Amino acid sequence: MTLAAVVLVVAGGLVAALYALQDQMLFLPQPVIGAGPSGSHIELVELAADDGTPLRGWLVKAERTPAPLLVYFGGNAEEVSWLAAAQAELSEWSLLLMNYRGYGRSEGRPSETRLFADALRLYDWAAGRPDVDAERIAGMGRSLGSGVAVYLATQRAIAGLVLVTPFDSITAVAQRHYPFLPVRWLLRHPFDSLSRAGTVGVPTLTLIAGRDTIIPPAHAERLYERWPGPKRWIEFPAADHDSISAEPGYWRAIAAFLDELR
Repeated sequence: MTLAAVVLVVAGGLVAALYALQDQMLFLPQPVIGAGPSGSHIELVELAADDGTPLRGWLVKAERTPAPLLVYFGGNAEEVSWLAAAQAELSEWSLLLMNYRGYGRSEGRPSETRLFADALRLYDWAAGRPDVDAERIAGMGRSLGSGVAVYLATQRAIAGLVLVTPFDSITAVAQRHYPFLPVRWLLRHPFDSLSRAGTVGVPTLTLIAGRDTIIPPAHAERLYERWPGPKRWIEFPAADHDSISAEPGYWRAIAAFLDELR
C-alpha cells in the first residue's frame, strides 16, 4: 500500500471507532455509593418514563409546603445523590435529584432524545404534586445537564434557569477537542443549546469556571450572547470544570438568584 492509502485506512478506522464508541465517551454512568441519601425530609422517588423505563432519585423537601422546586440535571459522569445536602443552602426551595437512565439506580440507556423526554416527564410529574408550587419550578443543569435544562425551558413554563459550565453545543465542544475529525457528521447527540436559546426568555444565571478546559468559557459566552431573557454571568476565575461547585459563593449565588424568582 502507498503511504496515502495507509493514512486513509488509519483515518477511516479512527472515524469509525469514534462513531461506534461515542455513546461511551459522552455518557459515563456512575453507581450510587452506599445506601443513598435518607432522612425525614427526603422522599425516594421512582418514576416510569414514557416508555416504561424506571427512573430513580430523590426529592429533598423544604420545610414549607407547597414549596418552589429546583430540578437538577447532572453532568455526563455525575451520580446526583451527593447533592442532597445542598438543599440546606436553598432556603425555601425543594430539590429534585433524578439520575439519568443508566446512572445510579435508574435503568435503561441514555441518549439525547431519551434525556429530553425524561426531563418533560419529570417536570409534569413534579408540577402535579400538591407539595410543589407549580408556578415556581426552576431548572438547573451542569455541563451536559445544561443542554437538558435548556431544552426543558423551550417546552415548559419554568420560572428560571441555572446553567453551570454550559456549552453552545456538544458538536462545537467536540470539534474543539477533535479538530481533525468531521464531528458534525458523526455525532448522534448534538445537544444544540445555541439553536434553542433564542426562544428562552426566562431569567437565567450562568456560572462559569475560569480554568475550564473541558468546556472552555468561550462556548458559554456564545450561548450567553444569544440569550434574549434576563441573564446574569458569574465567573469563578480559579475554578476548573469539576471544582466549581466547591467555590466559595457558588451556592450563595444560586440561592440569591432563586430567591428573586417570585
